[in-house]
Amino acid sequence: MATPLARGAATVMTVLAVMTAGPVRAESGEPLHDLVDAAAQRLQTADPVAANKWLTGGPITDPARVKQVLAAVSTDAESKGVATDYVTDVFTNQINATEGIEYSRFAGWKFNPSTAPTTAPNLADSRSIIDGLNHQMVSQIALQWPVLRSPGCPDALAAARTSVAGERQFDDLYREALDVATRSYCADR
Repeated sequence: MATPLARGAATVMTVLAVMTAGPVRAESGEPLHDLVDAAAQRLQTADPVAANKWLTGGPITDPARVKQVLAAVSTDAESKGVATDYVTDVFTNQINATEGIEYSRFAGWKFNPSTAPTTAPNLADSRSIIDGLNHQMVSQIALQWPVLRSPGCPDALAAARTSVAGERQFDDLYREALDVATRSYCADR
C-alpha cells in the first residue's frame, strides 16, 4: 500500500511529465487543433498549481498575476495584429476555466484529505510553462485569425475540442473546462 507521500510524489511526477510533454499530434486537418491543444495543455497546469497553492496556503485567485498575464498577451497580440480585446476575452475565459479546476481540486481535498497532495512543483516553474503556452496560443490565434472570424469557426472549434479532449483523455471536468476556455474563440467581432 502506497503512503500518502509516495502517492503525492507519483502525482507530481506524472503531472510534470504531462506538462512538459509536447502537443499531442494526431495529424488532424483541423485548423484550430493546435490552438485548442495549447489551451488544453494550459488547463493541465491547474493540477500542479492547485497542489502548490494547497500546500502553501496560497489563494486560488491572484488578481496581480491575472493583470500581468492579460497585459503580456495583449502586447503579444498587438504585435501580431490581433485585436487585444479579443485576446483579453479568450484569456479571461482560459483563466476562469483553470481556476475552476483548481477550486474543484481544493473541494476534493477538503472532502477527502487523504487524497491531498504532499508535494508540488514550484509555482514559478508552472508559471514559466503557462507563459510559454500563452505565447503559443497568441501565435496560433494570429495564424488562425481568418478561421476564427469565419462562419465555419463553430464547426472547426467543435471538431478541435472533440479531437483534443479525446487525445488528452480528458475527464468530464477537463472537458467542461476546455469548453469554457474556448467559448469566445468564435465570438463575432
